[in-house]
Amino acid sequence: LFGAGIYLFMERAWARGSSRWLQAWRLTILMVFGLIHFFFIWMGDILFYYGLFGLAALLCMNWKPKTQLVMGFLGYLCGAILFGISLTFPYLIADTSVGDSPQFADARSEMTTDMDYQMANEQIIAEYKVSGDYAGYVSHRLATETTDPLVNALFFTFETLPLMLIGMALYRLGFFSGGVERSKLVLWGWITFVAGGFMHLGLALFVKAGGFTMYGTLAAFMGWSVMPRLFMGLGLAALLVAYSPGWTGWFAERVKAAGRAAFTNYLGTSIVMLFIMHGWALGFFGELNRPELYILTAAMWVLMLAWSKPWLERFRYGPLEWLWRCLTYRKLFPLKR
Repeated sequence: LFGAGIYLFMERAWARGSSRWLQAWRLTILMVFGLIHFFFIWMGDILFYYGLFGLAALLCMNWKPKTQLVMGFLGYLCGAILFGISLTFPYLIADTSVGDSPQFADARSEMTTDMDYQMANEQIIAEYKVSGDYAGYVSHRLATETTDPLVNALFFTFETLPLMLIGMALYRLGFFSGGVERSKLVLWGWITFVAGGFMHLGLALFVKAGGFTMYGTLAAFMGWSVMPRLFMGLGLAALLVAYSPGWTGWFAERVKAAGRAAFTNYLGTSIVMLFIMHGWALGFFGELNRPELYILTAAMWVLMLAWSKPWLERFRYGPLEWLWRCLTYRKLFPLKR
């Protein structure tokens, strides 16, 4: 969807006489938002990577749609193979009898050391969260994870950039605007969505049976689930295109409004959870069991659906959407309707 959005933005920019430099500036701003999010709020940021790989996708804007589609799928397949191999090997050494072989003794020892280091670092971060030492939390992350965004970018290249190319191609081929028969969207949407769901279920049961080991969980989550993620992503996209035109009513309007304020809802969720979890605020980090966390998640969904529509009835954009727009065009836009 982000790839499709990049091309949609450029169509409108070209119509106004602007060039790809406007989009490049816009994505650079997004990267800055992402770095602030990563270091000061939540380490699971995606905005930095969307901005970075969006810049790379700009170089492919003039490719033919079919070229974008083919290169996207080939790139994604290469990534799936790379992730699978690179993450299966550590799992075999650390968690299976393969690592018992003398020739892998040093590798297993190094992996155990690395795991202990990562666990110790996570423990330090957890203690900062529980104690409420926000300044210490940020300082520690700035000192120990300075290069993580760039290092992780090397790993995510083969997934995020290909998906953007696929999104661009599908948008240009009319996938989102009636270019594919509805019956085909429904059929293949359900097939790929269900198939991907069962694949994920199998991986989840495998990880659970293994005791949620670090390397087993990492291999399943980052390595083996790459193709199931593609199936589910394409399936969900097809089903949304097929069903959304007939989806009306108060709930649909709430969801649409939440989507129009997606940037604010994304960062806003992180900020709200910061206040809920950290010790300097409500201090619920480490205090909630899994069912309670599900309830908290559902409550956040309700909050997003509750505020977005009333806000957009009074204002033109979500707060961060407005800020991003002003920074992109370097001018102050009216916010209130």
